[in-house]
Amino acid sequence: MEAGDMLGAAGHAFVMLMDPYRLMLLSAGVLMGLVLGILPGIGGLAGTALLLPFTFSMDPYAAMALLLGLASTTATGDPIPAILFGVPGGAGSAATVLDGLPMAKRGEAGRALSAAYMSSMMGGVFGAVLMGIALPILRPMILFIGSPELLGFAVLGISMVAVLSGNTPLRGLTVAGLGLMISMVGSDPQTGTLRWTMDSLYLWEGAPLVPIVLGLFALPELCDLAISRTAIAGNLAKESTKGMLLGAKDCFTHIWLVLRCSWLGAALGAIPGISGAVVDWLAYGHAMRTEKGAAQSFGRGDVRGVIASESANNSREGGALVPTIAFGVPGSAGMAILMGAFMMHGLVPGPDMLTKNLGVTYAMVWSVALANILGAGLCYLFSEQFARLATLRYTLIMPSTLGIIYIGAFQGTRNWGDLYTLLIFGVFGWMMKQMKFPRPPLILGLVLGEVVERYLFISIQRYGVEWFSRPIVMILFAVALWGLARPLLQDIRIHGGIKKMLGGFGGKPNFQPEQLFSVFLLGVFAVMMWEASHWNMHAKIVPMIVGTLAFTFCSISLANALFRKPGEAVEVGLNAEVKENLEQKIHMDIESDTDHVPTNLIYLRAAMFFGWLVAFMCSMAVIGLIPTVPLFVIAYMRLEGPEKWVLTLSQALGLTVFIWYVFDKLLSIPWPPTLFGSWFPALKFIPSV
Repeated sequence: MEAGDMLGAAGHAFVMLMDPYRLMLLSAGVLMGLVLGILPGIGGLAGTALLLPFTFSMDPYAAMALLLGLASTTATGDPIPAILFGVPGGAGSAATVLDGLPMAKRGEAGRALSAAYMSSMMGGVFGAVLMGIALPILRPMILFIGSPELLGFAVLGISMVAVLSGNTPLRGLTVAGLGLMISMVGSDPQTGTLRWTMDSLYLWEGAPLVPIVLGLFALPELCDLAISRTAIAGNLAKESTKGMLLGAKDCFTHIWLVLRCSWLGAALGAIPGISGAVVDWLAYGHAMRTEKGAAQSFGRGDVRGVIASESANNSREGGALVPTIAFGVPGSAGMAILMGAFMMHGLVPGPDMLTKNLGVTYAMVWSVALANILGAGLCYLFSEQFARLATLRYTLIMPSTLGIIYIGAFQGTRNWGDLYTLLIFGVFGWMMKQMKFPRPPLILGLVLGEVVERYLFISIQRYGVEWFSRPIVMILFAVALWGLARPLLQDIRIHGGIKKMLGGFGGKPNFQPEQLFSVFLLGVFAVMMWEASHWNMHAKIVPMIVGTLAFTFCSISLANALFRKPGEAVEVGLNAEVKENLEQKIHMDIESDTDHVPTNLIYLRAAMFFGWLVAFMCSMAVIGLIPTVPLFVIAYMRLEGPEKWVLTLSQALGLTVFIWYVFDKLLSIPWPPTLFGSWFPALKFIPSV
């Protein structure tokens, strides 16, 4: 394809997109994408599916402008709740919480938000440009990538566990193993064996990602907020305007980090099967490994952590479009819905999109780029108001946030099991945070586990043992092995050899209450492996291998904590500089900001917080979600505050109307059945009853 043809098609597409009607549709899509991104757990899938029927009467340029305007900017809105409340707007913004929330706590919410907007815009534009250049070039290269290479990429992603575990790689490998095992819950695709489903139909399709992410990362932060009973940020330490300018400046100061992570996000987005939920973690791990001093500052409010995750998060949409357009293989769930729009408008993915429909292809490139610029501009316009949300009392933030989180979690499979999953992983995530077990590796294992098992069996069936000798696979496996072994080799070198390192163990155990969590995990692994031992060989081989490794890592970690002599490192994988700061940071996660609260009171208030969640679910089971929302808001604000009646009633009414209109009328979510509805069948027409 000649460069002149490409430039001509790009110019024609730009002129077509500049039509006022199409620009209006693009803007409408951007606005809806930002709103869906801000709402925790909702994501752009629901919005894209909702808009699809409305594009039937549009021309292809207008339809792509509307749909890609929404899809491209959902990730731009994601960091707003992640930074302000520690609640990921989507699974792809969970890594932003690690540094964004600490910045908000010290009064730098404006700077963190600005850095997120600017890096998102730059990443999105870079991803679009890369897509426009790479589409004609990468087609023959992508055809060379098969299941062995996809397996290699997934294994390389899992090797990032060592980086995302901070100074506790044994604990990180343990929870990564747990995440891998959770990813295998459900019907085994090879034999149909039901694995760890506990006779529940809900788990046949596996554990849903969204409720788990919200449970692990959102509820623990809100629980700590309820325990400390303060605002997220006591004050805005920097003037909002100054903070916004500083955040934008940070992106240009670290422009090479933005470009590297944008390239990484776009490249990973172009690989089918690599979920967007891990792209930000891989970029975050890359930044922590390559940026100077990142090992000590990441997770404690380093703006580079926000920049790395958000630039990769937004650039992946451009990458995901490459296999969708070139081969008809959707690079993400959102792209799968977009393919429906292709079919509606007579567009066939493949060579035609790079020849006779090249203008439409470049209209998509322009739509992604312009949507990111417009989305960032709208965020900057309202950013000062967003930043001030971090100074509100917890009683004003908590009830509305929890109500939206419940709806976001319910989007997993629209089943009661989603809410149980949210609560269970909320408690589990809070315990992990208290016991200093890193949470990021669990998500990494959960998302990539299914990919690893699926492509492993496909590779063996299609290529036998020869797949392992493919050059790209060998390189990826070697890099992954080095990434996993590096912490242990580093620790051996620091101690002056294996013999001296083992000499750091004593004979008398030093048992601490928090080590009960490791014992609990050992019990979980033992029970899961005992059940797996009764399955078909093809169904149990991978779970047994993963379970054995996870059990071993957890046992070594527990022995490490029990028998290490005082003053010795508590985990392997420490360089000298990190070892000196061991007491300040021993895991790659957000520190609990509840040190000023007595231990007994911490557990009492945590029990009260999760008690509110149980009460919400019980009320929802009886009368439905929408009637529960105003009752929950009023009860929480009056009993926890107490807040004034005028403020309480206005917030209860506003949230109820918002949920009723957006989720019940606009998105038509099928709420679960209730006891009230079964008692009074004539009233089933009432929303959520």
